[in-house]
Amino acid sequence: MIVFYLVFFFLVLRFSVTLFNYISRPLLPRSPKHYQDLVSVLIPARNEAACIGLLLESIRTQDYQNIEVIVLDDASTDETFAIGEQFSFSDNRFKVVKGKALPADWLGKNYACYQLAEQAKGRYLLFLDADEIVHSGLIHAAVHRMKMQKLDLLSLFTNQLMPSLGEKLVVPLMHYLLLNLLPLRLVRLSTNPSFAAASGQFMLFEAESYRHYQWHEQVKTKVVEDVEIMKLIKLEQGRGETLLANGLIQCRMYTSFTEALSGFSKNLLAGFGYSIFGLFLYLFLVVLGPLAMAWYLGLNLALLAFALILLSRVMIALLSGQSVFWNLILHPIQMLVLVLVAVLSMQKYLTKTVSWKGRTIPST
Repeated sequence: MIVFYLVFFFLVLRFSVTLFNYISRPLLPRSPKHYQDLVSVLIPARNEAACIGLLLESIRTQDYQNIEVIVLDDASTDETFAIGEQFSFSDNRFKVVKGKALPADWLGKNYACYQLAEQAKGRYLLFLDADEIVHSGLIHAAVHRMKMQKLDLLSLFTNQLMPSLGEKLVVPLMHYLLLNLLPLRLVRLSTNPSFAAASGQFMLFEAESYRHYQWHEQVKTKVVEDVEIMKLIKLEQGRGETLLANGLIQCRMYTSFTEALSGFSKNLLAGFGYSIFGLFLYLFLVVLGPLAMAWYLGLNLALLAFALILLSRVMIALLSGQSVFWNLILHPIQMLVLVLVAVLSMQKYLTKTVSWKGRTIPST
């Protein structure tokens, strides 16, 4: 009985966190002002020919004009460099550079970001992934937030594009884990590094602070470098904030179920500090516990538990701009997929076979 009541307590706690997030609405507000500060838009790219053109075109046509856009081609074997070069020919705000050979003690994306920062001249450094699309108002809103809150780092969880069923089974788990476990407002309001979250899909740094601390160099071996940087900023008494993108930037992270499984399993165990016990405990409390509780404790308590789960999914879907219908219908399958992702993540970690974009990622 103690175990079942522990499961129920954790469910109520997670519902309370979700409710707090829904009421506090941690969305990036639009800016009442327009700004002219130079923003360096920095894009690490490795074999991104299928999508980087859409991102660069969306940057070119958005409303913030004082930008420099630098694409770093990280040893691509496709047309990534050529696409970036085409934009540089037609718009002198764009340029593309070849990345240096990856040192043995760096992870690929972290080293690419480090090189990009060396090239940048802006007052603000905006790191974006190549599979995104930005909309007018994004950079004004982000710069306004940086100034008003005196931030060293603003990170956004982007709105996710999921046209295929396979993507709908995996990608919503990101916002589910985030908004069901962490009161997002506490990333800024609390100085405790435990309240740290960030997304490498959008990282806007105050350049002077970045150059002083060299954040990417400090986390050069970290898989979840975004969260680690946010923790470091808190430890250095800096100011960081993480918000939801509010429709101002979209991303299609993966293009298939298999690709999504590979991507999420690369990061999941790292997100739990490589604690296999911690991940097992979470899976029991979130996936297996409610099923066992429904079987053992009777209909009324089971209905209450399922109501809390469904209401949480509704609130998370509304906050993240996702489909309420699909997330409710697919919730049981998504939980099974979460177990599968966890198993793959642990298997890759134990066998030291974590890899991404053709590179092996060392287990730490």
